[in-house]
Amino acid sequence: MKVATWNVNGIRAREAQLCDWLERDRPDIVCLQELKATPEQIPARCSQADYHVYWHGMRAYSGVSLHVSKALHGDVPVFAHPAFDMESRIVTVTLGNLVIASVYVPNGGKDYAAKLDFFTNLAAWASGVHESGRDLVVCGDLNIAHADIDVHPRERKPGVIGQRPEERELFDRLLGGHIVDVGRALHPDDEAMFSWWPPWRNMRQRNIGWRIDYILASRSIADRASDCIVLADVGTSDHAPVVMTIDS
Repeated sequence: MKVATWNVNGIRAREAQLCDWLERDRPDIVCLQELKATPEQIPARCSQADYHVYWHGMRAYSGVSLHVSKALHGDVPVFAHPAFDMESRIVTVTLGNLVIASVYVPNGGKDYAAKLDFFTNLAAWASGVHESGRDLVVCGDLNIAHADIDVHPRERKPGVIGQRPEERELFDRLLGGHIVDVGRALHPDDEAMFSWWPPWRNMRQRNIGWRIDYILASRSIADRASDCIVLADVGTSDHAPVVMTIDS
């Protein structure tokens, strides 16, 4: 099974790229962030017939979606939003004992306190899912570089939002000893694994970026993951897709 996440930074601008990528790689679960569109504004082509799709967006800002392959789950699944959802930033789906979340954490530049509050609630919600005995996969743009290795040395800036100690402590709280950062677990020493690049001075081509897009999974799932990679060749968003492959 393939689980993928991508901050498209405007789905209407990335319509063709999204469809071409889905047709090429056929992920079973797709989580998108930063749609910047209401459900009514989503291009018809993006609602592919092979997927159950839930769009959760607003005009020109934020927005997330979840896509579940009909080959994986024939019946229309149950999509929902935790109570702490704000600005269309999280949608979840329950597939048997598995809960999947597509998440777009505020970057904190305009309202840092709101970012910390959202992340605190996200960590508490994830803990509750774990305590209920269900497996969990959290996908998305979490807008925090978890450790210095997740930032190119030229981009490491003490005190900058996204790298602050209190943000990284909240990230640790989200993991909580029972959720795994799959990409880092499988590639512990990769110092060039970035998923976002500043959109200037050819930073993407030079791979001077941050890793802020993640697939986090319960240990029972992470233990079966054979890979979790960044597709830096896909699309023109300032983010690249991340794809986890789980062995059956």
